[in-house]
Amino acid sequence: MSEKIAPRAVLGETLIKLAEENPDIVVLDADFNTASLIAPYKKRFPERFIQCGIAEQNMMSIAAGMSTTGFIPFASTIATFCSRRACDQVAVSIAISKLNVKILALYPGFLVGTNGASHQSMEDISIMRAMPNMTVVHPADAVETRSVLRYAAEYNGPMYIRVAREELSQCVPNDYKFELGKSLTLKEGSDSTVITYGELIEDVLEAASMAEKKGISVRVINMSSIKPIDEDAIVKAAKETGKIITVDNHNIIGGVGSAVCEVVAEKYPVRVKRLGVKDIPGRSGKNKDMKRYFGLLPEDIADAIVNFPKN
Repeated sequence: MSEKIAPRAVLGETLIKLAEENPDIVVLDADFNTASLIAPYKKRFPERFIQCGIAEQNMMSIAAGMSTTGFIPFASTIATFCSRRACDQVAVSIAISKLNVKILALYPGFLVGTNGASHQSMEDISIMRAMPNMTVVHPADAVETRSVLRYAAEYNGPMYIRVAREELSQCVPNDYKFELGKSLTLKEGSDSTVITYGELIEDVLEAASMAEKKGISVRVINMSSIKPIDEDAIVKAAKETGKIITVDNHNIIGGVGSAVCEVVAEKYPVRVKRLGVKDIPGRSGKNKDMKRYFGLLPEDIADAIVNFPKN
């Protein structure tokens, strides 16, 4: 693991590079560019930065309209506001028409600092992956975030990209290139597979080390492409390790755990244990306290690995 960098910290610099290469790229903001750290883009390209104010529904409609004229809009705000508050505009104006809009969903899941339940997006993955034509991504670290943004700028279609707030260690290689529908195995193992993404990868890797001290070999998969999901990797893990544990920064209903269960139910049935928010409301607290509250500390994940039987 290298020095920790927050994925949101690379948004501004990466968008600047992409905009220098492509004059069609524009950024829309819902009065959040200081917290999202996109402000450097605003300074570099003020004529290609649209401040929509705290009007997320309008922002999505504007982005949709701009995309029909050839622009590539990146619309940025807090995940819960661009999924719940602007749900209808995203579904009707963007997803159904398969418009080329990229939604940057900041502060995803329950790891939002002390902002509290109103800012915790516990259901955004389930909302977005249920929309036809929408793709859903949650990068693992700053390196993958840069790669995802470049992919998004070249991909023709809507993307919902969750971008973490907190500083994270690098876990993908420096030469990593993101691809929709593909996962990355971070650690090989033969007794159990843990599938996760984003901010919880470090906790999962630590949990895997704890489990291995008790004789359990754990495979860890970074499933950053949530929709489309890497079905081949899931089936391979099911066949080779016999059981799968998913760890979600999201409600266990509709998250990656649900997506994995859908695959194994149809392709290769094995036991799956879903860890995440167990369908309860969020609350305010520091990130470590939130992990403890939802039972997602490394020791909690390790216990789940050790105590989860095969078929």
